[in-house]
Amino acid sequence: MEILFISHKYPPTIGGMEKQCYELIAQSSLNHTVHKLIYIAGTESKLSFFAKLKSRVKNLLKSNPQIDIIHLNDGLMGMFLLWLKKHTTIPVVVTFHGLDLIFPNKLYQRVVSKKFIKYDAAICVSKATAQECLNRNFNSQKVFVVPNGVDHQISNYQSDKVKFAKKINNRNISNKKIIAMMGRPVKRKGFSWFLKEVVPQLNEDVLVVMIGPLSNKNKQTVWKKLLPRSIRSQIDLASQGMNDEIEITQILQDQTISNKVIQTGKIPFEEVLEILSLAKLFVMPNIKVEGDAEGFGLVALEASLRQTVVLASDLEGIPEAIQNGKNGYLLPSGKVEDWINKINELLNSTDQLEKNEKTFKQFTLENYSWTKMTSGYIEVFKKIIKNTKKKRKIHWNGTS
Repeated sequence: MEILFISHKYPPTIGGMEKQCYELIAQSSLNHTVHKLIYIAGTESKLSFFAKLKSRVKNLLKSNPQIDIIHLNDGLMGMFLLWLKKHTTIPVVVTFHGLDLIFPNKLYQRVVSKKFIKYDAAICVSKATAQECLNRNFNSQKVFVVPNGVDHQISNYQSDKVKFAKKINNRNISNKKIIAMMGRPVKRKGFSWFLKEVVPQLNEDVLVVMIGPLSNKNKQTVWKKLLPRSIRSQIDLASQGMNDEIEITQILQDQTISNKVIQTGKIPFEEVLEILSLAKLFVMPNIKVEGDAEGFGLVALEASLRQTVVLASDLEGIPEAIQNGKNGYLLPSGKVEDWINKINELLNSTDQLEKNEKTFKQFTLENYSWTKMTSGYIEVFKKIIKNTKKKRKIHWNGTS
């Protein structure tokens, strides 16, 4: 099989979608012929990438008429390549992650409901995202769920907990019970909610370590303040989520909260693994944000492989990654008492925590891998190719 992968999400840019795209292409290339058109930060501007995309796709397909299937790695690529279905009968498959499907813009939603359904298949990272496809009139026979994987090498990383514990922001944490959370400061992640509602009620021996970038600068620029709130919200969502940074910064000005919190900023992945190794718990306290959604929950799987017990909101695509009682615990989103009670229960029961650490890690190892994810994609690709009855050919502007 020959596959053309097209994506604007790829390393060295860091993120769950970038990692997923990289692994899908790498794993697919082991057994199949792979072609790729991808945006790589630093080699050109993203504007240039999209401006040249159509001509590059045309040239690549003309040079490789034997390509069997085309994969677009998210809804934005689906938006920019709608013209493909008019110019080639090669089947085109799109992966949807969440926000790229439900983005709350009326024009975009009309395109999703009327144009995206013409693609040959939709691969969704969770059942929740698949349901959103069905809600938008996608053919149920063309919607597939293939959960993301996780890098098993994370579980083999050798951590020096004692040494690393001495270098976290120059604070003595040797007697602390660490709770870690990680990600970009966007509203749906629930970081500000957790800091404001849960952290003040945690015991004094608990320390929350927030992993991820936080500039501590007010990002409400003058021109942005002049825009209507609805437009500002769409700009925030389009840039990968409604910003939560300003509220987080304000909350951390309260010393009773900041004394229980360390904010690391952007750090190397090896240091992320060290923190996860030190942590007793990893929390993913997502909240519902209109027009936004969590597609999966890759960071929770990475924490699980470090034998860190995961507590996550039972919301959107997260249950596709964390299965309650199997590789973590799902809790009601926004329910303060439930979160506090579960945290205290686990931190006060060393035996239960240690048992969970081992069994949850094993479940994650057995059920989530990039190899398994890629096999799921290849199975879908083969099915779609088989079901494509027309002879696949390329015909630009009506000519072969």
